[in-house]
This record gives sequence, structure tokens and C-alpha cells, in this order.
Amino acid sequence: MNQTIAKTFGGIFILIGIIGFFSGSMTMTTGMELGLFPVNIIHNLVHIFIGFWGLNATRTTAGATAYCKQAGLLYLALGVLGLIPSVVDGLATIVPIGGRDLLFHFVVGGILAFFGFVGGSKPG
Repeated sequence: MNQTIAKTFGGIFILIGIIGFFSGSMTMTTGMELGLFPVNIIHNLVHIFIGFWGLNATRTTAGATAYCKQAGLLYLALGVLGLIPSVVDGLATIVPIGGRDLLFHFVVGGILAFFGFVGGSKPG
């Protein structure tokens, strides 16, 4: 199951990263992906990197489980950081993590962490 989750989220992250380039964020200037999420070129590249990480992790059950755990914790941490205004303001010009990204980070982090720690297949 975790291999399917890693493949699905990997593909979604790559797609999100590519779509972000078409939202006026081919520079460090923040654009709005789909009119909802603040992104810039680094943010898009990070999504693409995390997507390829997920696709690469699908080669083994253990790799996919590790991806779900690690990416899940990463996104939950980003969600927590997004609650701290000084962090959001400090990172705004590097990688925007505020606005609707906060909910996105908590939802994605929760789903991935659930499958990594509880709901997915365990390495044999």
C-alpha cells in the first residue's frame, strides 16, 4: 500500500511543481498557484524534488514506508512552522509557507505520516 501512496503523492508533487511554473512564479517573486497557494521557483523545485523522491522510493516497500514517514513528518513540521508568524515572514522571500499552504501541509503530512507509521504495509 505504501508503494501506491508514495507513487501517487510523488506524481502529485511533480504535477504541483510543474503547474507552479505556469502561475507567474518562474522567479523568486511569489505567484499564486491555481490562485490559492503562494509559490515561487524554489517552492516549485522543492515540490518536484519531493515528487521524484516519492517515485524513487516506490522501488521497495521499505523505501516507500520510509518516504511516507519522513515526508509526512516534514510536512507536519512545515505546518507547525506555518503557525509561527515570524517564521512565515522570514521565509516568505525564500520559500513561502503561509496562507493556504498551512492547511495543505497539515493534510498531506497527516496522510503520509498515517500510512508511514500506521496504515500502510510494513517491510517484510
